[in-house]
Amino acid sequence: MSCTRRKFLKNAFTGSIAASLPLTAFKLLNPAEVHASIGDAKVRWAFLVDVQKCVGCGFCVKACKLENDIPYDLPVTRTWVERYVITKDGKEHIDSPMGGRDGYTSPVVEGDDVKPNDISKAFFLPKLCNQCENPPCVQVCPVGASFQTNDGVVLIDRTWCIGCGYCIMACPYGARFFHPKYKVADKCTFCYHRISKGMKTACVEACPFGARQIGNLKDPNDPITKIITTERVSILKDEYGTKPQVYYIGLDMSVR
Repeated sequence: MSCTRRKFLKNAFTGSIAASLPLTAFKLLNPAEVHASIGDAKVRWAFLVDVQKCVGCGFCVKACKLENDIPYDLPVTRTWVERYVITKDGKEHIDSPMGGRDGYTSPVVEGDDVKPNDISKAFFLPKLCNQCENPPCVQVCPVGASFQTNDGVVLIDRTWCIGCGYCIMACPYGARFFHPKYKVADKCTFCYHRISKGMKTACVEACPFGARQIGNLKDPNDPITKIITTERVSILKDEYGTKPQVYYIGLDMSVR
């Protein structure tokens, strides 16, 4: 009997035995059980962005791509920077070429007929996953691939994700995308592999002006917590009730 035939008969025999067993003989993995122990319940991670300090340099976007295996030359990224240009007629002009990766070299939005003298105000706005307290992406995931850790960060288990795209459609912040390499949903994770070891996120570490910070809301002595709880901060799309955990200082009323 050849080795190939022996292997075939062995597999067939094993398969016939497995088919005769009741379903109760198998222990099916439950994603909720697999993910239940991840994160420290004594921590609630929150992000703080000071819009007034952001200069649109794109260092944060570069760092994020390199840190998290996001294709550098494709227009997908876990964090991005938008440029808002408000003209004197009240119109908004918004762009984010390559997610703001390379900064902004032109004084006005490319493709729009806007002259420098027409500008009333302009600013840069960093965006990322808001790690919502009530994350709609987790609620719509049919297989439990999107889940929330005990310390509030929403993660994606690539081994479970089937690429259905429900979470991408459910996110009101446009923070999710299909990873072109792994063919699954992807997004910002607050660099969970770093912060869970006491390190800063890649974007926070790369920002030369301190426009980005991360802290623990459950620690009253955390400097980020003190700012969020005592100063005037804003969140995006409050009307959706997702309770985002990315807070902004100096957020303009025109931002949506």
